[in-house]
Amino acid sequence: MENTNTYQGGENFSLSDLLIQTRRKTLKERTEFFSNYINEEIENKRVLYMRVIDSQADRKVSVIDPKTGKTKKMLMFGSNNYLGLANNPYIKESVKKSIEKYGIGIGGPPLLNGYTKLHYEVEEMLADFKKKESAMIFASGYGANVGLVTGLVNRDDIVLYDEYSHASLCDGIKMGRIESYKFRHNDVQDLENLLIKHRSVVKGEIFVCVEGVYSMDGDMAPLNEIAPLCKRYKASLIVDDAHGTGVTGETGGGTAQHFGVEDDVDIIMGTFSKALGMTGGFVAGDKCVTDYLRFFARSYMFSASLPPIIVAAVKAGLEAIIKHPEYVSQLRSNVNYAVAKLNENGFDIKTQTPIIALRVPAEMKIRDSVFKFHEMGIFLNSIEYPAVPISQQRFRISLMALHTKEDIDKLVEAVCEVWYGKKR
Repeated sequence: MENTNTYQGGENFSLSDLLIQTRRKTLKERTEFFSNYINEEIENKRVLYMRVIDSQADRKVSVIDPKTGKTKKMLMFGSNNYLGLANNPYIKESVKKSIEKYGIGIGGPPLLNGYTKLHYEVEEMLADFKKKESAMIFASGYGANVGLVTGLVNRDDIVLYDEYSHASLCDGIKMGRIESYKFRHNDVQDLENLLIKHRSVVKGEIFVCVEGVYSMDGDMAPLNEIAPLCKRYKASLIVDDAHGTGVTGETGGGTAQHFGVEDDVDIIMGTFSKALGMTGGFVAGDKCVTDYLRFFARSYMFSASLPPIIVAAVKAGLEAIIKHPEYVSQLRSNVNYAVAKLNENGFDIKTQTPIIALRVPAEMKIRDSVFKFHEMGIFLNSIEYPAVPISQQRFRISLMALHTKEDIDKLVEAVCEVWYGKKR
């Protein structure tokens, strides 16, 4: 009898095929099938997931080559370390000092077991940085989004959210069994239609959830249009500014600062894992909101406090952004330079953020191409289905303030070689 758990897909097999083939399999059958599939892909050098980096996070990293097992230097264009703070000397020194005073861990959740003066100071800094009355720290950005939605939204409330919203928001909506409706990406008219439809019948609150910067395309939510709309229909505006914090706005204050609507955004959620180069998340808003969430956001109540060493790094990172506005301006300069160089070579890039999405042509084999970039010493992320629809697979370039013009020139040369078969 044929072993149906053996992967026999071949190089044209995709994750969409896998999902179809495993739909009626038992847990053991579908996990074995996937394990066989992914290991064969790795052995046949068709995927570059979880590349092992053997150096500090910087514009150049040392990567253990999966083909040879040897270490090779690569230009890093696949990291969310936008300002280069993950390897900043001032931040590393601040972390060392914090160990002497606070140790390395807390040992419990903040309400009962652990909340240091350092945590308090960072929450105060975050509130000031985001021009809000109060802020609270979560153990992860995912937990911040899940806790925010499940803790704040009641059964009589509804959530209207952009169709490109992050998985953490969507999971929070599912966990809370929240009545929700999605609108077309950045389509303000579609959002208004939903507000008109539901405002007169909803007994409770309407929450509108958008992202400051969308991670897959690098485009921004038009907060200058969405904020007045929410005010007109008495809806609360929540902005996930994970990729905007420290990046957008004149001083890196975020997307609300970029559009000049800081006073009109009710709640801002963000992470420490992007521009701040660490891990963790936060929610900023009115003090009554954070007071409430500390007791009703289960991902806050039942997660251990972030270790002091991480909080110290976040504090030092915020200080660095405030003291060194040139970090943000250099990042913006690199974005403008990269966009101009790519557009000179036949692309049509319009982003104002450090995320540049290169949509893969239908005839291009994305897995072959990612190996070409790897061989040329360019570390890029390939975004495949099911992370995005099959027709929207792309390479995602993430720029850093640390990149030089020469680095970006090498990136553009590699892109042209992959796209056109030659340097241009």
